[in-house]
Amino acid sequence: MSTTNGATQTTGATGEDQIFEWYPIDLLRDYEQQKKDQLQNGSNGTTHKTGRFALVVLNQPLTHLGLVKRLWKNASIRVAADGGANCLYDVAGKNGDHEFDDLTAIIGDLDSLTTETRTYFTTHSSSPTASKTAIIHEPSQYSTDFAKSVDYLRGPSCSKPDAPPPDIVAIGGLGGRVDQGLSQLHHLYLFQSSPTYADGRMYLFSGESLTFLLKSGTHRIRVREPGQTNQPEKDVFAKWVGILPVKEPSRIWTKGLEWDVEDWPTEFGGQVSTSNHVLPGTEVVEVRATRDVLFTIALRDV
Repeated sequence: MSTTNGATQTTGATGEDQIFEWYPIDLLRDYEQQKKDQLQNGSNGTTHKTGRFALVVLNQPLTHLGLVKRLWKNASIRVAADGGANCLYDVAGKNGDHEFDDLTAIIGDLDSLTTETRTYFTTHSSSPTASKTAIIHEPSQYSTDFAKSVDYLRGPSCSKPDAPPPDIVAIGGLGGRVDQGLSQLHHLYLFQSSPTYADGRMYLFSGESLTFLLKSGTHRIRVREPGQTNQPEKDVFAKWVGILPVKEPSRIWTKGLEWDVEDWPTEFGGQVSTSNHVLPGTEVVEVRATRDVLFTIALRDV
């Protein structure tokens, strides 16, 4: 077994033989509590450690700010894709709130970045010793600002030669215009071409849900901490789940849902699993897929 980006997967396997472990609850749990739990779990022989992740803020109005602030606090690096910086400024800096001052870079063709926002982030920082926000102009019209941000995070400026690429969480990925929302789903496939997530894993946070791509294989998705079943006040996730065959038809098997399926064909225009429920006693949802599918799960606000 090997551990990469905070998630364990089998090695030497291909296709449906792959087994992937997911810990999306780590993205949104209180960081200090995570450290305490890791110390406790380590004494019990648990090898899982929280993986670092990078945050990309897209150009969508920010809602569910409690969740946004939790992601911001837990991220190791934070960038805004062009107009995403405006969204941060509108909900915080503009109102004297310095919660989001610790922004590493603003990246893109900068056609959406306002002068007011640019001035704010280049003159403010989270502390007197912290670096000011870098402005990185990438004028190419053949790449989106989202893609430019991902290239930066996976490039030499952010990635260490001896460390795996960071997982990436994109805020504002599924809101607003339908074509923009579909474009973000397209980017999930575009940025994760490896069948083993060799370039890191990606998540889209839309305020009410978290969405990520399940490659061909078996996926074990931890949705609750051990021993915290039937304690809804401690849940990070709400009960609603969808498994969507966006790219191509697939066959799926599930465990831990109210309406589990076995060898179930799914495709757009045919059967699609939406509005399923995580059972109150489920700690790990298991999904096996013959082809890539999107997994989306609702979030509880914090």
